[in-house]
Amino acid sequence: MTSTAQAERSSLRVMGLAGFASMLSMRMCDPMLVVLGQEFQVSTGEASRVVSAFAVAYGVLQLIYGPLGDRFGKLRVIFLAVLACAVFSALTSMAPNLSMLVVMRAFMGAAAAGIIPLCMAWIGDHVAYDRRQETLAKMMSATVSGMMVGLWFGGFAAEHLGWRMAFAVVSLLFASAAFVLWRKLRSMSAQAVASDASGFIAYFSNTFKLLRNRRVRQVLSVTAIEGALVFGVMAFIPTHLHQQFDMSVVFAGSVMIFYGVGGLLYSRLARRWLGWLGGERGLVRTGAAFIVLGLLTLAWAHQPVLGVLGCLFTGFGFYMLHNTLQTQATQMAPSSRGTAVTLFACLLFFGQSSGVLLVAESVDRGWLPYTFSLAALGVAVLGAFVYRLVGKH
Repeated sequence: MTSTAQAERSSLRVMGLAGFASMLSMRMCDPMLVVLGQEFQVSTGEASRVVSAFAVAYGVLQLIYGPLGDRFGKLRVIFLAVLACAVFSALTSMAPNLSMLVVMRAFMGAAAAGIIPLCMAWIGDHVAYDRRQETLAKMMSATVSGMMVGLWFGGFAAEHLGWRMAFAVVSLLFASAAFVLWRKLRSMSAQAVASDASGFIAYFSNTFKLLRNRRVRQVLSVTAIEGALVFGVMAFIPTHLHQQFDMSVVFAGSVMIFYGVGGLLYSRLARRWLGWLGGERGLVRTGAAFIVLGLLTLAWAHQPVLGVLGCLFTGFGFYMLHNTLQTQATQMAPSSRGTAVTLFACLLFFGQSSGVLLVAESVDRGWLPYTFSLAALGVAVLGAFVYRLVGKH
C-alpha cells in the first residue's frame, strides 16, 4: 500500500470516529423524550424541542462551515467542531431546566454541524468518483453505528444512569475524538491541512452562485423533503414503539437499533448493491420501496416483531436512498465541493427540523400512525422524482 493510500485510510478512520460521536449525540435524545417530558412535567411533543433545536442549529450553521472548511482546511475545522462538542456536551449535562437544555442542545447542534458534512466534502476532494459511493458508504457505517449506539444508550441512560450522566459520557467521547484529530493534524504538513486561501466573503457570494444552478436546486430540494419525511418521523419512532407496543424506553431504543442495522446491511455491501440493482436508479427505486414498506408496517402493525421489521426496512431503504443523494451532492459543484456539501446538509437538517416540529403536533393527539402513513406516501412520490433526477446525471 502506498503512503498516500495509508494516509487516506488513516484520515478516514479519524473522521469515522468523529462522525460516530456526532451521530450518537444527535440521536441520543430520541428515546429520552418520554422521560424528559415526565421529569420537566411537559408533554412529549414539548420535550421534542431538544431534538428540533439541535436540528435547526445544525442546518443553519452549514452555511458557515462550508466556507470555513474551504478557506482554512476541512480537517482543522472538523477538529475545532469536535472540541466544541466536547465542551457543550459537558455544559448540557448541567442544564437546570428544559429551556436551558434546549439552548445547550442548540449549541451542540451548531458545533456538530462542522463534522459529518465536512468529512463528506473531504472524501469528495480526495476520492475518485468511481470509488466515492463505496467510500461514503464506509463513512456511513461509522455514523450509522453512532446512531445505533446513541438510540440504545439514550434509552438506557434515561432509565438507569440519568440523562445528565449520558451527556457527560458523550463529552468524554468527543474529547477523545478531538485528541486523535489533534494528533493527526500535528503529523500533517501545513500544505496538507490548508485549503484554498482566497477571500472568505467570496465563498458566501459563491453560495448564491451555486443556488442559481438548476441541478443544485433540485438536489437540495429533494434533500430537504427527504429530511422532513424520514428524519422528521424517525425522532418519534421510539415514542411510537413505547405507545403502540407498550415497550419500555430502553427496549424501544434498543428496537430502534434495527434501523441502524438496516443501514449497515446496505453500507457494508454498497458496491455490490450498486451492481445487483443496476446502478444508482436501482438504488433509488429499491430504497424508496423499503422506506414505504417500513413506515406503513410501523404505523399499523400490532406485533412487536413487526415493529422490529419496520425499523429494519426503513433504515435499509433510507440509507440506500440517502447515500445516492450524498453522492450526487459531492458531484453537483466539484469546484466548490465544501460549500456544496454543507448546503446539502443544511437543507437536510432544515427539513428534519421542520418535520420534527410538524410531527410533534400529532404525537400528543395520538395521530402518529396517520402521520407515518402520510410520510410513506410522500416518500413514494419523492422516490419517483429522484429516480428521474439521477437518470439525468
